[in-house]
Amino acid sequence: MNTNGSYYELYRGSSIGMSLIDTLDDLVHSGRLEPQTAMRVIASFDKSITEVLADKVKARLNFKGHLDTYRFCDDVWTFLIKDVNFKLDNQSTVQADKIKIVSCNAKKPGDPQ
Repeated sequence: MNTNGSYYELYRGSSIGMSLIDTLDDLVHSGRLEPQTAMRVIASFDKSITEVLADKVKARLNFKGHLDTYRFCDDVWTFLIKDVNFKLDNQSTVQADKIKIVSCNAKKPGDPQ
């Protein structure tokens, strides 16, 4: 979230977020949906996905890799990691050549630190 009370737009780049935006764009271009309504739907998506992931997802994983790059800008950490091995809850493993992790402050505006 940012300081004006809105939620991060981080999940808009996920496959479900991009599908939603593509669908809304098609509806707006066909005249079946007002642009302002589409923006409200996207803002609702930002809020809903953030809350659901925080409250409902309990899965955990461990990972090891080689930190290639990291940066901290506007209260957002970004890590680029190479040669990553993930160990999931069920003890299965997954490998990736490289991953990007983006970490944002989960505190809502006005919440105590």
